[in-house]
Amino acid sequence: MALAVAAAAALALAGCASGPREITSSVSSYSTLAQLPVPPTYRMELLPSMAQQQSFALIERQAEQSLQRVGLTRDETPGKAKLVVQVMAAASYGRANNWPYYGPPGPMFGWGLGYGGRWGGGMGMSWMMDAPPMVYYRSVKLVMRDQQTQKIVYETSAAYDEVWTDDRVIYSVLFDAALTGFPHPPQGDRAVRSTIQQLPANQAPEATGAAATPASATPATAPRSTP
Repeated sequence: MALAVAAAAALALAGCASGPREITSSVSSYSTLAQLPVPPTYRMELLPSMAQQQSFALIERQAEQSLQRVGLTRDETPGKAKLVVQVMAAASYGRANNWPYYGPPGPMFGWGLGYGGRWGGGMGMSWMMDAPPMVYYRSVKLVMRDQQTQKIVYETSAAYDEVWTDDRVIYSVLFDAALTGFPHPPQGDRAVRSTIQQLPANQAPEATGAAATPASATPATAPRSTP
């Protein structure tokens, strides 16, 4: 029975891997821009800790694609860009806290009086499925400064935590969500829902462009308030 359940779960996950998925991001934006900068160009600025990470190249490319979708063009020519865009990203994971459906993992012992007066005992270990699920946290942040005055004119961030993640697409979704409404988005905190078409595990995003083009990113009906 356990093998049958595991097989059914694997099939379900395989079926979900290529289907659409809705992601809700927590977005916070602040802008002093009245319109798209003229010219609509920027140069990208990376923190030293991120620029030295080989894995950050994908995140940098996804940020550039999202900025292009809102009308900004990257121009690294000295003195030519109107804006300086600082790109940041973070990732972590851990077990869900206070998960109500799972008991603590570990050995289990039991004794009881059976039919006919015979005593019996048993011993077992809990499965990994008895532990709280793994939750993945991903976040991005963009800070834009005027190249000439060095004044911050735009600040936005997006965060996501769920039991599913795929870094080939999730950072692109977060950058798109963070830039929803650019250059004058709703000020403060809100929720943005995005629908994506997931990629098979063995398929690179460059082959289809799905990582660069989430299906949609729309504000939720009500802003998300902070504690």
